[in-house]
Amino acid sequence: MRFKFIAAAVGLAVANVAVADEGMWQPHQLPELESILKAKGLNIDVQSISKLTEFPMNAVISLGGCTASFVSPKGLVVTNHHCAYGSIQYNSTTENNILENGFLAKNHAEEVPAAPGSRVYVTEDVVEVTDKVNQGTDTLTGKARFDAIEANRKALVSECEQDDSYRCNVYTFHGGLEYYLIKSLEIKDVRLAYAPAMGVGKYGGDIDNWMWPRHTGDFSFYRAYVGKDGKPAEFSKDNVPYQSDAFLKVSAKGVQEGDFVMVTGYPGSTNRYRISPEVDYVFNTAYPLARKYNSKYVSLIEENAPEGSAARIAYESTIAGYNNYIKNYGSMIESFNKGSMYTRKQQFEKDLAAWINKDSQRKAKYGSVLADLTALVDESQQHNQRDRMLGYVHRSQMMSSARMLYRLAYEKQKPDAERESGYQERDIPRIKSRLESMSRRYDETVDKAILLYFIEQYAALPSDERVAEVDKALGLSAGFDKQKQQALLDDMYANSVLSDETKRLWMTDLDLAQLKQSSDPFIQYAHAIFNVMKDIEDAKKELEGKQQAARPALMEAIIAYNKAMNKPVYADANSTLRVTYGTVGGYSPQDGLVATPFTSLEGLLAKNTGVEPFNSPEKQNELIKQKLYGDYTGGMNTVPVNFLSNVDTTGGNSGSPTLNGNAELVGLLFDGVYESIIGDWDYDANLNRSIHVDSRYMLWVMDKVDNAQNLLKEMSIVK
Repeated sequence: MRFKFIAAAVGLAVANVAVADEGMWQPHQLPELESILKAKGLNIDVQSISKLTEFPMNAVISLGGCTASFVSPKGLVVTNHHCAYGSIQYNSTTENNILENGFLAKNHAEEVPAAPGSRVYVTEDVVEVTDKVNQGTDTLTGKARFDAIEANRKALVSECEQDDSYRCNVYTFHGGLEYYLIKSLEIKDVRLAYAPAMGVGKYGGDIDNWMWPRHTGDFSFYRAYVGKDGKPAEFSKDNVPYQSDAFLKVSAKGVQEGDFVMVTGYPGSTNRYRISPEVDYVFNTAYPLARKYNSKYVSLIEENAPEGSAARIAYESTIAGYNNYIKNYGSMIESFNKGSMYTRKQQFEKDLAAWINKDSQRKAKYGSVLADLTALVDESQQHNQRDRMLGYVHRSQMMSSARMLYRLAYEKQKPDAERESGYQERDIPRIKSRLESMSRRYDETVDKAILLYFIEQYAALPSDERVAEVDKALGLSAGFDKQKQQALLDDMYANSVLSDETKRLWMTDLDLAQLKQSSDPFIQYAHAIFNVMKDIEDAKKELEGKQQAARPALMEAIIAYNKAMNKPVYADANSTLRVTYGTVGGYSPQDGLVATPFTSLEGLLAKNTGVEPFNSPEKQNELIKQKLYGDYTGGMNTVPVNFLSNVDTTGGNSGSPTLNGNAELVGLLFDGVYESIIGDWDYDANLNRSIHVDSRYMLWVMDKVDNAQNLLKEMSIVK
């Protein structure tokens, strides 16, 4: 019944959606939008976009954090350079720094394994399972409700994963009003095929990140491999390229201003239905503190890992990720302080309450939902600084590895179905991959410096916000003494075996009794704090179980209200496959300034200084000076590099194919403009703009700069 209710709301909201191009739509909702999509320029059957097993949706894949797509029948995958960054870094050394110089495999044998744990997920089935997830929870509350829902979700996943070729997950929609079981083929052998040099793939670096104009070639290629029987298999030299059921043709013609574009991908998370107390806390407390501490985290790495050193290479991916969030949070805070989102959110809640109270039936059903959730949100924020600082302490790779190993041993005592999510048998390969990848992403000096700093920050908390067991284990019971703390950490690192990959992996097979006997100082720490951290976790589950009842009730009221007001109804992003649409076009970020929708090779060259991050490869510079454009102008007098559109996207959409009306790839989405970052919380049609790598630039670099003709030959290029 709930599904039918929401579908009806979408249908009634069509007229409003046509104006704003707002919404990250579930594929099954798209037939409701057929008239809009056709009017804007969609030429293919809208029904095909709603079916995951038909073109073009079956060519769009997830990397588990980014989006990608097949562009050849031989498993060739295109995504963003920053999505492949970890794998490029993982395969870089001081002698062969492919992060700086780029990488091209001229044949399959030269392709190298991606970072441990890299996966390609091909979504094959989506089934609503709301009633099955909620079964037996009607009379439950708190942790009992949380545990029952988790048990039901695990049972559904276990049944779905009887064939170990698949990865299944139950996802929450509309705050728990709906649940869907999503089944994806899990391809486990992923290899790096091509990445342009840093001067292309990360041109402009953190300076240009989230900015317009942009001139970044943010693209790279993986290849998916399977066993000879066609089924997913771990890496083996005998594996063969995956034969994809469908792949995208790549347009050398590109797009023009005003053209229809559509983005299909796996957006991470948005928060557009959060209530005003949550907005207040996030923008006035959480984001400012995260920005402060993340900035310090990066500076500690840079201070302890000189440029060009093996330690710096190990942390390049970490630095890039943190810098991205730092700038993201800065824009969020700036936009929040300049804008009216908070007051509009408060007004919406007043209007919602007034609408509820106008009708006795609505009042009986929804009268307390806002107050109930507000009280739970307030309770959830009571120990936020304690949890934040402990979180940073436990980000140390030695700390996190020890705690993960100890928790795994603890959970292995239970039947698999009763283990904590993340520690079931299905999760052990991922745990081992994390422990393997640490070998290329860890340096003792850096890790120790980070840990020392955040222990000091934790120790500065009021005594009633600290945890006695943590204080005792870290020698803080009598207060913080930096010299003594440094000596303690020196001793812990000197006597730990966790920096040894073989011994880390060996520990995954130990049972809890064996691990408790370990003399490793970090394992001993994990043991000393385990019970109290488990108590904190259980208290959060108690609260979350209450929210699992309160938030869906509020969302049901919001959906009913939006339906009455003819407003669009779409679920917040949650890493599941979505479709968004719009047109190519510029915007006006401030009074007196209009941004055009395309950048060019000439603009790229004008930025070039020869110094990172504006260090375009010399070969590329010469080609631009000579105007050797080839067949990649698409009717323009240059090769377009990046372009803007008003599609509604967020993190996780990185690498998403940007399609024209014929479902041909015309670009890759890789960023948003600075003013639109707050779109995770608030949609503004005037400022919401996404940035795409133009397919013409991508093809031009491959052909003219990097001589990747072997890849171009296996792709289908539309001229």
